[in-house]
Amino acid sequence: MTQRPQTVLQDDEPRGVRRITLNRPDKRNAFDAAVIAELTGAFSDAEKDPEVRVVILAASGKHFSAGADLEWMRATAAMSESENRDDARQLANLMRTLDQITKPVIARVQGAAFGGALGLICCADIAVAESGARFCLSEVRLGLVPATIGPYVVRAMGHRQARRYMLTAELMDADTARDLGLVHEVMANETLDEGVEAICHALLQGGPDAQTHCKKLLQRLDNPAGYDAVHEFTAEMIAATRTGAEGQEGLRAFFHKDNPKWRSE
Repeated sequence: MTQRPQTVLQDDEPRGVRRITLNRPDKRNAFDAAVIAELTGAFSDAEKDPEVRVVILAASGKHFSAGADLEWMRATAAMSESENRDDARQLANLMRTLDQITKPVIARVQGAAFGGALGLICCADIAVAESGARFCLSEVRLGLVPATIGPYVVRAMGHRQARRYMLTAELMDADTARDLGLVHEVMANETLDEGVEAICHALLQGGPDAQTHCKKLLQRLDNPAGYDAVHEFTAEMIAATRTGAEGQEGLRAFFHKDNPKWRSE
């Protein structure tokens, strides 16, 4: 049996910077259950390592992440509601783990960032994108809901803007993403690493304990995602929509390259 390549890489850079890299460029860094588990473990490891001061979340290849892996989506469509709920809890746990890590996290974004990828970006403390990056909360086009990432996306872009982009699944360019608060800076691809390095340098000038306390302060001041009831609610919602008639129709149409019944072209 061919061994699956390592899909999440961890590399330590000088001065206490750890780079965590999605490494499925052939799949546009789409994530499945295994990638979710690996990412959760990587963020947990960074949290526990006293040598790590700053975390960079990056991705190999042309795209940050296309969101959910197609085969994983196909598998969830065949799961029971209970199995889908357990599966959704794993994604919710990944988002919470990233959101609550006490060390500064920078998301380095290029290419496509769709669906669940926006959750990762919104859970990071700082997000920078190359000018060609594209963003989309694409779930409703499949008859699904951006449930587990919803609390973090709404916190980042605001309730009013989330109403539009969650409901329409419109494509957002990098400048729009910046204006909405999804990313902090947009820069040319050739200067993206230089920009990330400048932010790392700024973060390393601060006291690590003070930064940890800042993050704890921010969690207490405004964090609708920080409650167990929210996580359970979102897991139940995605499980119900995946197994419901509309979600099943949306996934069927997607895999058969067909139009779902509700769409008029």
